[in-house]
Amino acid sequence: MTFSEENYLKTIYHLTIVSDSEISTNAIAEKMETKASSVTDMLKKLAEKDLVNYKKYQGVSLTQKGRLSAKMIVRKHRLWEVFLVEKLDFSWDEVHDIAEQLEHIKSEKLINKLDDFLGNPTEDPHGDPIPDANGQIVKIEKQLLSEFPLEQKGICVGVKDTSSEFLKYLDKQQIALGSTIEVLSKETFDASLKIKVDQKELVVSNKIAANLYVKLL
Repeated sequence: MTFSEENYLKTIYHLTIVSDSEISTNAIAEKMETKASSVTDMLKKLAEKDLVNYKKYQGVSLTQKGRLSAKMIVRKHRLWEVFLVEKLDFSWDEVHDIAEQLEHIKSEKLINKLDDFLGNPTEDPHGDPIPDANGQIVKIEKQLLSEFPLEQKGICVGVKDTSSEFLKYLDKQQIALGSTIEVLSKETFDASLKIKVDQKELVVSNKIAANLYVKLL
């Protein structure tokens, strides 16, 4: 596959995670910031390679071959993110764009050795699951902080928004994966939350809370 084909495949995979129905060309175009006509041309190419099921006006879904291929691209991306954070001391807001380039390396042997070198991690620095060499994923039980019950404690296990701006905000507030979070109160007016992060109390907006994943302790 070309870099472009891999990027399309990965995008379709990410969209299928949040939607049970077939993915529209417009949804793909919006995600990739391109024209719907360009998406249609690419879907035809991917269908010829048996990577997607595509019928005009009916959306697209991944074939079994396409889903596994997409998972392997995601696997490479997330393993490189772990490597960059753990071994090269990059911060979690710096690694996405670099991993976007490294994920296109074709060597399966290299990626499997990288996986072993890192101790076969099951999550990337943002808390997202890493598929193993067979495409299997360890499911993480989690819920958004915005939906978390009052006066309950949880562990921060991931972020929904992986933008550099959001991750830098979390760093400023000293919120990281593994932080203990307790919801102290919820404001009726705007759904903002008063929370306790480790031993520090602060107020976060509903938008912030809706982008943090927490696992109940």
